[in-house]
Amino acid sequence: MTKTWSPEGQQNNTTDVELAFEDNRLVSQLYGEFDQNLALIEQKLGIQTISRGNHVFLSGSNVAVDQARRTLETLYEMLENGQAVTPGEVDGVIRMILTEDSQLTLPTFEKRGRVRMAQIATRKATIVARSPAQDGYIRAMDRQELVFGVGPAGTGKTYLAVAYAATLLERGEINRIILSRPAVEAGERLGFLPGDMKEKVDPYLRPLYDALYDMMQPEIVERCLESQTIEVAPLAFMRGRTLSNAVVILDEAQNTTTQQMKMFLTRLGENSKMIVTGDPSQIDLPNGVRSGLVEALDLLNGVKGVQITRFSDKDVVRHELVARIIRAYDGKPQDDEA
Repeated sequence: MTKTWSPEGQQNNTTDVELAFEDNRLVSQLYGEFDQNLALIEQKLGIQTISRGNHVFLSGSNVAVDQARRTLETLYEMLENGQAVTPGEVDGVIRMILTEDSQLTLPTFEKRGRVRMAQIATRKATIVARSPAQDGYIRAMDRQELVFGVGPAGTGKTYLAVAYAATLLERGEINRIILSRPAVEAGERLGFLPGDMKEKVDPYLRPLYDALYDMMQPEIVERCLESQTIEVAPLAFMRGRTLSNAVVILDEAQNTTTQQMKMFLTRLGENSKMIVTGDPSQIDLPNGVRSGLVEALDLLNGVKGVQITRFSDKDVVRHELVARIIRAYDGKPQDDEA
């Protein structure tokens, strides 16, 4: 890859840059269908791009053009490594670069290189962090025995937890995955649902299944479920157990009581990790009952071996409208109003 930096416009803090990418086969994927990836970079960074074959020209402020260069170089490296590049990946790389630059306390003239993002990889798929919070969350799951992922819907906290567990199972570092949720949903009770216990619980655990099937071949997931290598159970079934050689995931933890959370956390056995996810703004417990998640976050903050990752509306990786909806419900100004 070659880069030509034009001196024109330097005194006005603007830059023109030409990038050339060697593999023509990857260039179309880099630009995206109808150049949609380049259009997203233009929109997010406020620059202009022109593509001509395997060359792309960037024009804009010095800072923004440098961020666009690093974005394209990072995405191109992902393609070289066999990873897909979608608008979601483009948005994630831009988020990481903007955060990295915002944390610099002093200006620098050194040309910074590609951004390095945490990844989760199985034989079927590779997940790359799309926000700084996701990056920290993945790294925390690697380093700590107990990790809390707390924040609004759409930030990937549950999806990444299941993907990480699938990776450890595939590598043989654990013997099983245990997925659990409290059986509390907007005032409904399991007893009112038809069917046996599995049929009652399955609708509550659908997001966990979805992530499993994304990361593992369907036949492998089915085999693991039949053999109990992957176990899906309501939280009440955790009592009295010691969970060793496993990744244990508790989803929707905001709907646990104090007693349930304490019971769950004390199930941790040898060579195991626990990942607890939830959104304290979506508590469905009866009035006057304190959330076990909220209490645990207070009690365990700073405890060795425990990491708390907090997500915000800025980490939403679904449709952009989801982030705006969350900000509206939280009473926060929209980006174009701030």
